[in-house]
Amino acid sequence: MSEAPAFLPLFPLGTVLFPGGLLPLRIFELRYLQMIGECHKTGTPFGVVGLVRGAEVRAAGASPETFADMGTLATIRQLESPQSGLLVIECVGTERFRVLERRQQANGLWTARTETLPAEPRVPVPDDLHNVADALRQFADTLRQRGGPLPMAEPFDYDDCGWVANRWCELLPLPSEMRQRMLALDSPLVRLELVGDLLAQTRISGQR
Repeated sequence: MSEAPAFLPLFPLGTVLFPGGLLPLRIFELRYLQMIGECHKTGTPFGVVGLVRGAEVRAAGASPETFADMGTLATIRQLESPQSGLLVIECVGTERFRVLERRQQANGLWTARTETLPAEPRVPVPDDLHNVADALRQFADTLRQRGGPLPMAEPFDYDDCGWVANRWCELLPLPSEMRQRMLALDSPLVRLELVGDLLAQTRISGQR
């Protein structure tokens, strides 16, 4: 389990990060340049939380951002600085956490006292949902054959309900509110069943 600081620095985003998810970011706001620099130096995670109201980029006179009470820890696995005032990073989601208390610093950075939730158990994909995992594998294989970048971080685990469901939640064009509800589910199997229903509606998974 990742060791989160007493007050976790937060990055409210217009997306939802799931455990095991890949998150590329371009950082140019001073509050986040400082935060990412410190996290990279100390090897500590930051928290990604979904925006409920407000924008990712701070604007003068704008109301404070409002964000979800549940998020995911992000660890930095790549960092580049192509020019002054710009960081290009790649992060991976680890554990989910719940926000217990939040504070905003003078520079606009949000921090929170959090409770890290237990890692989800590994649940084998049942026979009736193998088509959902197979569709994800086919999608990844097609991208690989075309030479395109994979929007998923290794190791791949097509036999695990949580991993398969999380990747589909990131790939499907779901509203942020639905992604947030998916993240909040404590059962990986239920999450995968719901994803299967969504795929069946679009016939992506091969169901009829």
